[in-house]
Amino acid sequence: MQPQDFSQRTKFPGTSGNDFDLVFKPIDAMNGLSAPLFAVLLFAVAFLAARLELVPALILFAFYLTDWGMIALLPRARKSFGPAKSPVFLLALMRAPFALLLPFPWWIVAELIGTALVLYGFWIEPHRLTLTHQTLKSTKLGFQKPLRVLHLADIHVERITARERGLLDMVQTLAPDLILFSGDFLNLSYTRDALAQAHARSVLEKLDAPLGVFAVSGSPAVDPPDVVSKLVEGMDNIQWLRQERAVIEHEGKHIEIIGLDCTHKPFVDAPKLYATMNGTGPETFRILLYHTPDLAPEAAKAGIDLQLSGHTHGGQVRIPLYGAVYAASLYGKKFESGFRRVGNMTLYVSRGIGLEGGGAPRLRFNCPPEVVLWEIG
Repeated sequence: MQPQDFSQRTKFPGTSGNDFDLVFKPIDAMNGLSAPLFAVLLFAVAFLAARLELVPALILFAFYLTDWGMIALLPRARKSFGPAKSPVFLLALMRAPFALLLPFPWWIVAELIGTALVLYGFWIEPHRLTLTHQTLKSTKLGFQKPLRVLHLADIHVERITARERGLLDMVQTLAPDLILFSGDFLNLSYTRDALAQAHARSVLEKLDAPLGVFAVSGSPAVDPPDVVSKLVEGMDNIQWLRQERAVIEHEGKHIEIIGLDCTHKPFVDAPKLYATMNGTGPETFRILLYHTPDLAPEAAKAGIDLQLSGHTHGGQVRIPLYGAVYAASLYGKKFESGFRRVGNMTLYVSRGIGLEGGGAPRLRFNCPPEVVLWEIG
């Protein structure tokens, strides 16, 4: 797979003004409306979808209010801490066509199914942390006992929830040799929030592994350098790699971990990769820790053996037989999530642990959060 030239592109996933922003920023404006005005707006949508018939409009409005109640209760239940009105309005727009196009009572059946999906997507799946096992063998290594590497991505801490506690329990139970984190420490809505930063530190300080814990920054808007510096300040257990490489040893063999800051622009970050790799030998097994998968073609060309990335969250919402509704990658669905071979290099794109911020819905569907345990030998 040859690298593509994105130097003439003006919009990049993970940066301000991207396509994702264009969809959700206008909807985010709904969060500034008062509750009564927002309720009037919801009823207007319901009335139009019900073809100006009062009783069907009231029934549909009741479904909208149910969504509003379920999402508004999430912070109180310490599930997630995003705004309620923007996702409720988006759901209202998604529900409207069923009432408009389906006959009675089938549209009510569709709306009931929608309510069940909202309950599952907002309340259940985001906290169903899963463990993915991967193995990789290399002629450069040949370990008697595989190196156990735990890959974490996109923690996106808002507040400590059952998901973060489950993560720490899982790390303790797995007891990996090495932990690698590919960026996005905080939720976008809480980057400058002091309590979120304190909660993120309480997670990070509990990460420990015999061969070390290494991390890189994520998207610039989510992980500004001054914020990440504050998060890892004074932590001897975590090494923050910025255009740096670290060497670990296992069974007498050396492995290089190369960590880069991410700008989401491969034509900017590829030269940093080549400069950081300068002086490394091809006989050494090399892991690239980089937030987005979009540098993979350049990394494969440079001789990286394994690239560990995240950023896409797997799309957060995946349609069966199709996959991610939206893949936050310059290469689209090619790098939306999971295991990929790019030339001679292995790429893994984690679905991540946390959730999108801003006005984006705090939900997952058919895309549960994951941590990935590698056995490398």
